[in-house]
Amino acid sequence: MVLYFASYTDFGDSVLFRSFISAACITLYSLAFAPQAQAQENVMIVFDGSNSMWGQIDGVAKIEIARNTIGNLVGGWTQDREVGLIAYGHRRRGDCGDIETLVTPQAGVTADIIERVKGISPRGKTPLTDAVEAAAKALAYQDKPATVVLISDGLESCERDPCALAKVLEQGGVGFTAHVVGFGLGGDQDTASLSCLADETGGIFVQAENASELEAALGSVSAAVAEAPVPATEPEPVAAPEPEPEPEPAAPTVVVNGPETAVGGSNITVTWDPTVDAMDYINILPLGSKDGTYGQYQQVRTNEELTLMTPGKPGAYEIRYTAKSGETLGSSPLEITQAEVALEASDLVVTGAQFTVGWTPTINPLDYIGIVPVGSEAGTFGSSYMQVRNKSEVQLTAPAQPGLYELRYILRVDNSTVGTRAIEVSAPEVTLSAPETALTGEEFMVSWTGKVSNFDYITIVPVGTPEGEYGNYQQVRGKSELPLQAPAEVGLYEVRYVLREGNKTMTSTPIEIVSPEVTVSAPETVRIGEVFNVEWTGTVNPRDYVTIVPIGTAEGEFGNYFQVRSINKKELQAPADPGFYEVRYVLREGSKTMATAAVEVVQADVSLTAPATALTGQDFEVSWDGQVSTLDYITIVPKGTAEGEFGNYFQVRKHGARDLLAPADPGFYEVRYVLKEGGKTMASADIELVVPEVTVSGPDKVRANTMMQVMWSSTVNVNDYITLVPLGSPDDDFSEYFLTRDKTEREMETPAEPGVYELRYVLKEGTRVLARKTIDVVPETAALNTGAKITAPESASAGSAITVRWQVEQESSDQRVTLADPDQAIFTWISASKINGLTEVQMTLPDQPGVYELRILDIPGQEVLARQQITVK
Repeated sequence: MVLYFASYTDFGDSVLFRSFISAACITLYSLAFAPQAQAQENVMIVFDGSNSMWGQIDGVAKIEIARNTIGNLVGGWTQDREVGLIAYGHRRRGDCGDIETLVTPQAGVTADIIERVKGISPRGKTPLTDAVEAAAKALAYQDKPATVVLISDGLESCERDPCALAKVLEQGGVGFTAHVVGFGLGGDQDTASLSCLADETGGIFVQAENASELEAALGSVSAAVAEAPVPATEPEPVAAPEPEPEPEPAAPTVVVNGPETAVGGSNITVTWDPTVDAMDYINILPLGSKDGTYGQYQQVRTNEELTLMTPGKPGAYEIRYTAKSGETLGSSPLEITQAEVALEASDLVVTGAQFTVGWTPTINPLDYIGIVPVGSEAGTFGSSYMQVRNKSEVQLTAPAQPGLYELRYILRVDNSTVGTRAIEVSAPEVTLSAPETALTGEEFMVSWTGKVSNFDYITIVPVGTPEGEYGNYQQVRGKSELPLQAPAEVGLYEVRYVLREGNKTMTSTPIEIVSPEVTVSAPETVRIGEVFNVEWTGTVNPRDYVTIVPIGTAEGEFGNYFQVRSINKKELQAPADPGFYEVRYVLREGSKTMATAAVEVVQADVSLTAPATALTGQDFEVSWDGQVSTLDYITIVPKGTAEGEFGNYFQVRKHGARDLLAPADPGFYEVRYVLKEGGKTMASADIELVVPEVTVSGPDKVRANTMMQVMWSSTVNVNDYITLVPLGSPDDDFSEYFLTRDKTEREMETPAEPGVYELRYVLKEGTRVLARKTIDVVPETAALNTGAKITAPESASAGSAITVRWQVEQESSDQRVTLADPDQAIFTWISASKINGLTEVQMTLPDQPGVYELRILDIPGQEVLARQQITVK
């Protein structure tokens, strides 16, 4: 804010001028003493795009899991903060400088970040330390609060110490925080350097081993970022000009409760009453410190108690309740005593070996155990250190250089050493043996004795290669011999045993790599797309390849290919385009061609026969001659369909003729013989598809929950359907249905719910309805009259006699009234009487209670003229 003052002459000696000056001074005073706004820190996400992200968990690549779960991290907090995205290892192999800002920090970029993460394709190394440093600088961490969220599936691979960087960022930053998510790190990786990055800066370190754990981990970090406090340090107050402002109301007194003594660097629990403001702080400061200064602190928020880490230096302190304005509202005395820790370990270890260090007591779970050369500067950790956490011993890795060292117990709070123990590191005796010669690309056995660490390496490099560089390699793990793959280039090499700690070579042995003698043979000519035999001798490595490419193709490029494995003969498929080619035996190591054979690929002569017309949805026969490959296809597509597109199809296999299913839509089509290789059409035949004429029939009216006879005029395809659905249902709706098979009639059960239904003949191909018939389904007890009317009681006693009357529209030579079970076939019964010339009859009911049916039957016409159900009680 800027105030512009007019000159004295502008106002004169006036009350207005004096009032203006007084108001301006009061404004300046209020600005100087107003609590500073709590800025929400900006955030940079650092995403691992290194090659190891292609590793799989439960059959899914880690990069895919991360892409699908990144939304759990970028929540609503991104809307009012500047958030950016940095990726590393995603563009170039072996480049420690491959770090790129994909999204510059800005608000409201959730969708952009998710989209950019989905586009990351892992390739290279893991320069995570440089990436975190770049993120901190991009956020101007030295000038304002900043948070970095690192998502990594591996450890630093570019010779930097993330823990050392964390200390620099913590000491030089304004409220810098790093949260770390370790994804799929594996049990054999030392995660101390990653956890240190979070611990040193007050962030959280979370490990995830599968998709669900990664979702939870990202959610935890998202919550931590969303609620991160930013302590505001108040400026020194400036003298208030006249007139004096109105006095502020007296601040309340807060009662602070904490221990009277504590060991330096340990955690203590503090309570207080009351909470004045959620933005206030609990502080631990040297006795007599001025108001407005901060030591070890936490914001009170909605808590009733807090756990604070005490300072490491012994002396008189006090626990303060500090208002957000910097004023002390309550305090409690605290004496800090010197922490003393005893360390236990072997007196002598070998370079690079893992060894156990124990200690008593643990001061704070966030403290460290480290190993450093004797005389190292106070506060240094060395290259090998571990957080003590809730353990009483840890595994450290001895340094690569022999000499006198000391183990240190280092307090997290101020990096002070409170326990030491001397230890000597000596050089191990390691021997190594390998053959004097090996073939290029060959796997040969290497053995060793005196293994130091499971994480050490066996590697092969050209003679004279600088220390620390690698060729093909294997981790020794728990073995004493392993296969190692020879390079692709001939020459003098050496096999080295390399210490994981410091990349120091412990021993080496020379080896000469010589060129193998390999031959490959193939036919002089083959047809396009044809599968032909290739033979070779002198297999170097089972993972080598045989491929076919146009003559003159650059080294390392591939056409159709297979791995040689442990055989010397296999089939290879010719390309789809005719021309001059060569079959190559290609070394897996370096993609180097070891032998070639010339092959001419010529055009194939294929013919195809199909009928001129067919019904839609019908199976029709196609025959062909001159088959190229059993994997080729016969397909039917609309006339003019682009090359390579498919309709209904089958593979030719070893047939010469086979049925093909016609599509559902009528029109002009073509049947094609399509080469599997390249999807090239070798022959075709025109065919017209016409709609079949089909009718379907059934009763006009039928009772619910009974059986009815359905008939259709012809079957187009044995897999077509007869279905009964409510009238107006979509054509692809199925309720009651059966397959037509090779029949033209069948009984079908009617629905339980009365209503108007539609009987349909449905083509299996395309679910196309070819014929329809409306059927009225009436209640189970409804009378069905189609030429007569029957009158009888609806119920009567078992064994009683009832009178049955009827009216018939047209008489015949043999009409009868029958009593039957409802499920009985129409022309069977329990009892029956001829009705010719009569209008009523007495019928005796069955002795068995139940539901029965009275029927008027016309025997010559085989018709049911009327039905009525009767309940026998």
